[in-house]
Amino acid sequence: MKSALVAVLGRPSCGKSTLLNRICGHKVSITAASPQTTRNTVRGILTEERGQLVFLDTPGYHNSQQKFNRYLKNLAQSTLEESDQILYLLDPHRPFGPEEEQLMKLIAEAGKPTVVALNKIDLNPRRVAEAQRLVAERLPHSLIYLVSALKDAGVEDLVAGLYLQAPEGEYMYPPEYYTDQDPEFRISEIIREQTIRRLRQELPHAVYVKIVDSDLNEAAANLAVRATIFVERESQKGMVVGKKGGMIKQIRLSSEEILADIFPYRVSLDLRVKVDPKWRTRDQLLQNMIN
Repeated sequence: MKSALVAVLGRPSCGKSTLLNRICGHKVSITAASPQTTRNTVRGILTEERGQLVFLDTPGYHNSQQKFNRYLKNLAQSTLEESDQILYLLDPHRPFGPEEEQLMKLIAEAGKPTVVALNKIDLNPRRVAEAQRLVAERLPHSLIYLVSALKDAGVEDLVAGLYLQAPEGEYMYPPEYYTDQDPEFRISEIIREQTIRRLRQELPHAVYVKIVDSDLNEAAANLAVRATIFVERESQKGMVVGKKGGMIKQIRLSSEEILADIFPYRVSLDLRVKVDPKWRTRDQLLQNMIN
């Protein structure tokens, strides 16, 4: 029986959340075209006869002196220390830059079993081959797999490599679990995802979601949730609300549709939008939000 905590590392928009959802077979981590959509260490769980892999999906590794981005970068580094092995996801179609070099140095210094996934292999074979050569030079003891998380190519072999390097151990979670996220966190993340997907040009990082309260009516199989979407400027509030409330209605309906596939009861949302211009500079809020 194998059991391992797997830190999932990579630069923003390399496809980590898509790969995690593919491996676990469920929507564990939100996805959007905006970089650094992931803000927390999201746990996805895969349980098979071979054992259990618990994936720690970290925020994209990004160099920035902004307090918000420093928190995300520190979270990725601390997750690496917690893990038994590393899954490093790389988009070979983006030029190797300082962030990629720093990530590979960080992984090499960690000295932990590493599996490297070169993602989006269907786009440009020449760049994939070049990236494979560079990774082999810098991380010579890693296992390298070519995958397409979006098209489910090579993912089965990748999982086999993770099990191969995993240490022996017992299950950390009951076998029916595919995540350990609490309902409020999952609901807030889906609302944030749907907001970002519709307004990613205007406010990819200027939004966070807070669950105000919730009430489960077991007889009616309905969870009523009040949530607030916080933005940084009054003009952004207008974008989220939309003309005659059209945008906030779209966000609510699409969120409820996705949540219906996640929970065994209906989730009814009551959404409000408020302005908080300095939320990305408040230490306590950032700590609560990303931990």
